[in-house]
Amino acid sequence: QVQLVESGGGLVQAGGSLRLSCAASGRTFSSNAMGWFRQAPGKEREFVAAISWSGDNIFYADSVKGRFTISTDNAKLTVYLQMNSLKPEDTAVYYCAATTSRYARVRADLYDYWGQGTQVTVSS
Repeated sequence: QVQLVESGGGLVQAGGSLRLSCAASGRTFSSNAMGWFRQAPGKEREFVAAISWSGDNIFYADSVKGRFTISTDNAKLTVYLQMNSLKPEDTAVYYCAATTSRYARVRADLYDYWGQGTQVTVSS
């Protein structure tokens, strides 16, 4: 079993920045991919970004490309999501997820483990 714990969410003004962290523990693995998803009230969960632990396989949703950066710290088994130039439409609960695939995935159903989520609120 893998446990994922997100942190770093909060309230920020439009144009501001936040960095989310996701710490993995338990039956962890260094050859598998991680992802970030988000879910706004009344909307379906959507893909944000994904990365292989090696960092050579990365995807971003078009809506965050150029503003968000996903990265890993293998020694700490932690995945980060640096979010810059935040917009009110980025407001959502952000979830970290782990897949048993070594390749980054954009589909939520391909992820096996999920964190509890962290709230990000961007005010206008």
